[in-house]
Formats: sequence, C-alpha cells, structure tokens
Amino acid sequence: QVQLVESGGGLVQAGDSLRLSCAASGGTFSSSTMGWFRQTPGKEREFVAYITGSGRATYYADSVRGRFTISRDNAKNTVYLHMNSLKAEDTAVYFCAAHVRPWSSSTASTDYGYWGQGTQVIVSS
Repeated sequence: QVQLVESGGGLVQAGDSLRLSCAASGGTFSSSTMGWFRQTPGKEREFVAYITGSGRATYYADSVRGRFTISRDNAKNTVYLHMNSLKAEDTAVYFCAAHVRPWSSSTASTDYGYWGQGTQVIVSS
C-alpha cells in the first residue's frame, strides 16, 4: 500500500516562493509517475504538474508553467513542487498523488490511485 504525506504548505504573500514536499512509502516509487493537484472549495481537483518515474519528463498546467517546478529524489522517495511568483489564485489545498499504472503518465486525477492528505497553501494579495 502506497502512503503519501505532503508538507510545506503555509501562508505567504503574493510574489513569494514555497516548496511543497511529498514523502512516499510502500510501492515502487521510482516507477511511478507522481502528480501534484490542487483543489479549492466547491471546485473539482485541478491538475498542476506531473513528473515521470525517472524524472526525465515533466508536464505542467498552463496556469503554473514557468512559475512552478516539479522534481523528485528517488533515493529519498520524495517529490517536490517548487512554487515561485505565487499569486492569490494559487490558494488551494495541494495534493500529491501516484499514478496507478507503472511507467504511465497523464493529467487526469482518475488515473492516480494513491493520494496524500493535502497541504494548504494560502497566498495573500
């Protein structure tokens, strides 16, 4: 059973940076595409970024491309989301997730079978 635990959220000002971490246990981390999603009250969970198991490929939502960077350290079973130039509209609960199929990647939340509990990010303008 894969377990994911996010950390690093908090309250920041617009323009600030923040780094989220997601520690994984169980499963085979290095073969799993890892994704970050976010959700605000009353809205569906939104794709933010993913990184393939090797770390060679990444993909971002248009809304964060150029500001956010996803990375991973397979030796530490950890995936990161570096967020720069934060905006008020980035305020959300951020979740990391592991793709259900090894060596596969996608932006659909339904393709991710393991989820962390989420970490709150609040950006004040």
